[in-house]
Amino acid sequence: MTYENLDAKLINALLGDGRASLRSLAEELDVSVTTVSNHLRDLEDEGVIEGYTPRVNYDALGYDVTAVIQLKVEGSALGDVTERLQQEKQMISVYEVTGDYDIIAIGKFRDTDGMNTQIKKLLTDVDIRESNTSVVLNAVTENEQFELDIDA
Repeated sequence: MTYENLDAKLINALLGDGRASLRSLAEELDVSVTTVSNHLRDLEDEGVIEGYTPRVNYDALGYDVTAVIQLKVEGSALGDVTERLQQEKQMISVYEVTGDYDIIAIGKFRDTDGMNTQIKKLLTDVDIRESNTSVVLNAVTENEQFELDIDA
């Protein structure tokens, strides 16, 4: 039984199967169920593990148009605009960024009409000065997480 890198090993095991039972995790990691439970609780309390959620294939549900929307906003309104974007259900990611634009938002839409409606709504926002939208042609990789390095 070794506890070296146990948290990283536990995270990697959950990345492989987020629905794994405490017992199966304990067996895989060669520790007790209590140890796994305690470490898992600590990782949750520390905010390292933020929750457990299904990975949804939006394409399979008909949301096969992905748009990358870049926005320039009035400087003092950055927080307000990002907050409003977070409230839009189809915006799956919102980033404050450096560079030519202030915000990058990623949206999923059923069709280009839905995307067009969302973009037009954004353009009526008085705090948004400029936008640039790109439609994703092919998602080579999306919503991927990566295993942690384990020094052994």
